[in-house]
Amino acid sequence: MNTLPALPPKSALKRTNGELEPEAHAEGRRSYFLDAVPPVAADDDDDDDEEEGSVAEIPIEEFEDISDSEGEETLERAVRNITERNFFGGAASNVEPTKFTDVTVSLTKRPEVIDDYIRNFLSSKGLLLSLEAFQNEWYEFQQKGKLSPEDVTIVPDVYLRNQELADALQKLRVDVDNYKEIATKARATYDKLRKERDFHRMHHKRVVQEKNKLISDIKRLKKHYEGYEPMLKQLQHKYEVAMKEKMLTKLERDRLAGRSTGIEQTKSKDRARKNSAKDAKQRLEASSPTSSATGSISDAKPAASRSKPSKESVLPTEDRINPHLTVDYIPTKIDRLKQVHVIKAHSMAVSGVKFHPRKHILATVSDDKSWKMFAFPSGELIMSGEGHKDWIGDCDFHPRGTHLATSSGDGTVKIWDFSKGLATLTLSDHTQAVWGCAFHDTGDFLASCSMDHTAKLWDLHTGKCRQTFRGHADSVNHVAFQPYSNTIVTCSGDKTISLWDCRTGLCSQTLYGHMNAINSVIFSAKSDLVASCDADGVVKFWDIRNVSELDTIDFGPHPANKLTIDPASSALAVASNDGNVKLFNIRNKTVCQDLVAHDDAVQAISFDRTGEFLVTGGSDCVVRIFQ
Repeated sequence: MNTLPALPPKSALKRTNGELEPEAHAEGRRSYFLDAVPPVAADDDDDDDEEEGSVAEIPIEEFEDISDSEGEETLERAVRNITERNFFGGAASNVEPTKFTDVTVSLTKRPEVIDDYIRNFLSSKGLLLSLEAFQNEWYEFQQKGKLSPEDVTIVPDVYLRNQELADALQKLRVDVDNYKEIATKARATYDKLRKERDFHRMHHKRVVQEKNKLISDIKRLKKHYEGYEPMLKQLQHKYEVAMKEKMLTKLERDRLAGRSTGIEQTKSKDRARKNSAKDAKQRLEASSPTSSATGSISDAKPAASRSKPSKESVLPTEDRINPHLTVDYIPTKIDRLKQVHVIKAHSMAVSGVKFHPRKHILATVSDDKSWKMFAFPSGELIMSGEGHKDWIGDCDFHPRGTHLATSSGDGTVKIWDFSKGLATLTLSDHTQAVWGCAFHDTGDFLASCSMDHTAKLWDLHTGKCRQTFRGHADSVNHVAFQPYSNTIVTCSGDKTISLWDCRTGLCSQTLYGHMNAINSVIFSAKSDLVASCDADGVVKFWDIRNVSELDTIDFGPHPANKLTIDPASSALAVASNDGNVKLFNIRNKTVCQDLVAHDDAVQAISFDRTGEFLVTGGSDCVVRIFQ
């Protein structure tokens, strides 16, 4: 049985990779090393004879053999040897030099176990007796198996942990300072927002108070001005009456001026006739006194018979000359037309516009069953009238400007006398709505067209229908007189245009060519041109002498509602259902740019007497003036 040599004091031992190395002391103690002893087979009897108090044998597996195969040290083992050599001083001088050749392992720190930590701590503090006692008891307990696996585990690096905790604490302190700064800023922002909230709240309360004060003032003012509304209506009524009287005064003045002129002309004619009669009498007296008395009586009888008026009007002869043929009108510059004025005329769609033949007055009719007259171009209301039971479709001035004719959906035509301010005549022979009406140039006759497929000629002196023109198979939509003639032209929903002789009531010509209902037909002032438009937006020009079509212009696809030609017969304007006015240069046969007029369909259109102005009326209830 091999026995272990005497162990050195355990205070001088230090574990290094399973080896125990003695520590050199200043007292000159000898250093001891534990060498591995090959195991010796021992009898069972020897094991039984061991005393309980003897030193326990160190197991072989606690030590690592130093063989030639361990000649190559790792980087970790070399670092640990250097650390132990620095710690134990000269005791580690006999340690084999560390080899650093071909080292590729990274430098890592191996954590200490509990017993190494305690030995290092006692050794560093110089507690050698305590180290020796610790080693004796530790190995004894380890041999007897009294130490649990938790007792030999790795000891956490308390210093590193303390350092980590210190760093974390410092970081937390910095965070606390940052949070305090953020909290201070947030508190300042909160105080600022609270002040702004209080300011806006006060401002809101002040605004609410001012609003309530204004509401009370508005209520008080409304209550105060309620008494002014009847006064304003009364003043408006007085104003309209004054304007009406002004208009009537002007008409009366013109009538009296015309009468005085006629009286003066009659007096001059009478004086001339008396002078001529006196000369003739003198000549007769010189020749035969008896024959002079009988001649003067015979001359007086025919004069008395001629002065007796007839009851029925008589159509004039056909050999009259159109005065427009001798007048050179300035062509309308349709490419320069611009809107100059807008009149809020009616409460519903404006269906017709006409100019006064002598004065700057514009008449309008509307679907609101009323007609109005405005000063042109200022748009000042002069006169208005109501009396129809349904919409008014068209109107026309008497050639002398003293009356206005209106046609209505109630099947009647009314003649309005401006001097009396009321309708003096109502023509009601039509059985359905009357679309249009037109005065003869003499002022004695009026033509009308109706939905009952007929057109009529009225004698205004007797108030009776003189002729009924039958022949259309659908509604007659428009009627017009050929200037200074006894011919009227009508257009119908049956896609035809007819020319009628007023004396016989017979159709003289019929024009075919439109593919849809014809809405309007018109003669030029010089009677040298006839134009018509239909529901497809197509406009056609006609030669009535040859009963042929001259030209066709397509302004579709929107319907064309009305036509007008300027006095110089150089420009054509078409009222379209798309709210625009289509312009056509008749002389150059070119289509001009559309004139944007209304927000809704254009229902009425007309040039003034000089051709300088163009007036349109639309479904948007307004009248627009272009120059």
